[in-house]
Amino acid sequence: MQQFPSQILNIHPALLPNYGGHGMYGQHVHTAVYNNHETTSGMTIHYVNEAYDEGQVIKQGVVNINDCKNPSEIGKAVLKLEHYYYPRVLEAVILGLDISVIDHTKFLSV
Repeated sequence: MQQFPSQILNIHPALLPNYGGHGMYGQHVHTAVYNNHETTSGMTIHYVNEAYDEGQVIKQGVVNINDCKNPSEIGKAVLKLEHYYYPRVLEAVILGLDISVIDHTKFLSV
């Protein structure tokens, strides 16, 4: 980590700092979100550091999950966001472009 500061990105299937940390990945996250009766969920792209899911946030995408009937449906909604954002954010980081203009609500129906 020390050799590559602010050079490694991770995508997390929740809106950090919520539902992050050791053991919080994939379906574990979506189950926790569902069990807590959240109305929104999302994804976070962040820099990796020495602590689980505590690196600087680069971009978050939010999705309404009121109509999701189970954790799997939440996972599918979040995955759409991940597929939209990750390549765009990665390209913007590499090229030094403005990440704030990347907005799924203008292009993606989730």
